[in-house]
Amino acid sequence: MASSAVSIQGLRVRRGGREVLREVSCEIAPGTVTGLLGPSGCGKTTLLRSIVGVQLVEAGTVTVLGRPAGSRELRDRLGYATQNPAIYPDLTVAEALRYFAAVLRAPKSDVDRVIAEVDLTDHADVLIGRLSGGQRSRANLAVALLGEPELLVLDEPTVGLDPVLRDELWGLFGRLAAHGSTLLVSSHVMDEAARCGQLLLMRQGRLLAHDEPDGLLRRTGTPDLEQAFLRLIREGALL
Repeated sequence: MASSAVSIQGLRVRRGGREVLREVSCEIAPGTVTGLLGPSGCGKTTLLRSIVGVQLVEAGTVTVLGRPAGSRELRDRLGYATQNPAIYPDLTVAEALRYFAAVLRAPKSDVDRVIAEVDLTDHADVLIGRLSGGQRSRANLAVALLGEPELLVLDEPTVGLDPVLRDELWGLFGRLAAHGSTLLVSSHVMDEAARCGQLLLMRQGRLLAHDEPDGLLRRTGTPDLEQAFLRLIREGALL
């Protein structure tokens, strides 16, 4: 068994002539919730795409669950929720999930389970196209949960959700990790950082820090994680 769920070494990505990721290296331990935080445009989505194996990279390596990122063997071991929902608007929530369950060869019983986990039971028979933005995001997350993947890569899954639903989803993430899943969750909302076991803080394509929330507070001598992030930026601290 791999000692790290994700291992990234010297990753560089260039898009449109611009270096988007600059020598990114980190290890993500199994069974943890790791938050990937930083301002919009700092490279979070590109890093997630590299882990999933759908991003061309210029240099470096990405190993996922002991295999090179993008390997065929990873398809049913990894769940990915994109920032923009990628589900068919002319299907109901239940129809869309039954379709994806068949594609992923997930148990039929998973459909009801994931609908309940993202709190869409009352909307199971509603067309995706008629859902609110937050509801579509939750339906998109439900697809990633099908089959109980070992690694969940979630790109800003709580955007557009009210505080109650955000809290419920973070509770779900914690339960999934407690049962052995590894989660990498991106966000630009710093108050979500305290819900994570580990944090990756990014700015301008570089990692500023990889630590536990309490470790960052001790390291920077600040009272909250937003101030810790600002302190790291001012000091230009890099791993």
